[in-house]
Amino acid sequence: MARTDTSAVAPAPEAGESGSEGRRASRWSDRTGRWRRGLVIAALALLTAAIMLLHSKLPNSVGNLGSLIQTFLPWFGLAVPVLLVCALVRRSLSAVAAITVTVMVWVNLFGGALLDKSGEGGALMVVSHNVDAHNQDPRGTARSLVEADADVLALQEIPEGQEELYDSELSDSYPFHSVQGTVGLWSRFPMGDSEEIDIGMGWPRAMRSTVETPQGVVAVYVAHLPSVRVEFRSGFTAGQRDRAATTLAEAISAERHERIILLGDLNGTMNDRALAPLTSQMRSTQGATGRGFGFSFPAHFPMTRIDQIMVRGVEPVSSWSLPATGSDHLPVAARVDP
Repeated sequence: MARTDTSAVAPAPEAGESGSEGRRASRWSDRTGRWRRGLVIAALALLTAAIMLLHSKLPNSVGNLGSLIQTFLPWFGLAVPVLLVCALVRRSLSAVAAITVTVMVWVNLFGGALLDKSGEGGALMVVSHNVDAHNQDPRGTARSLVEADADVLALQEIPEGQEELYDSELSDSYPFHSVQGTVGLWSRFPMGDSEEIDIGMGWPRAMRSTVETPQGVVAVYVAHLPSVRVEFRSGFTAGQRDRAATTLAEAISAERHERIILLGDLNGTMNDRALAPLTSQMRSTQGATGRGFGFSFPAHFPMTRIDQIMVRGVEPVSSWSLPATGSDHLPVAARVDP
């Protein structure tokens, strides 16, 4: 009786293949497959690029979605390495091409922030700092600010009863000061016309003063706009902040002095459309002459810049963030030529 050999015979590899290396080579060399694979990854990359490119068109009618995205817009770049790894695993040229578009959009929007645009000089140095009402070391914070050696210093979120504490630490370096509610301004140079700016909060959170610098009088505004919240049901709640920004912008628009500096915690980034009444008439020192993104909040891991120095009729020279104090915000600084 004849015996039948039942052992399976493995098919011979095609020409040009040798084991797993051959299979990998065939996947990349498959001209049709490498463009058809990874279409979901490509779609996600193009969606990311579209959001960054068209962020100003995103609706704010539902949970202020547009403003929320604009607050953290630079971080959309983190999608690139994740998507790129996925594209390489899938060996998809279509996904790689789409990711290249995403990279180009991000670089176009934020590539300039990676450069150091700061210049030399600047006759006037200004610093702004939200000192945090729950700061456990206000004296240490004040001393750190003195060491920064600014000419004009603006503070926000000064707790009730701590005005004298801050002034006792700052008065030797800054003989002129004014505090309106929870915001204050200290200066090496004479100040005048200090007054509250009502931004609809029910208590003072914005003020105006004039500072007589050696280069001439500068109108200085200090503001702490209302906080925003990210909530599951209501989204990015920022209505009160938006109204306060508009009110503050109207006051600045009516300013009689040509040279203006705004210092404060605006609880919004320069990309946030809600600050357009301000950003349309003033320049960000960080955007014009900054070093990097200048993120200022939260201090332990800065993810966004909501502390701003903005100018009109004043030439920014350099702008940067200072080292952390006891606050949950970083101080921000700039040198300008009035």
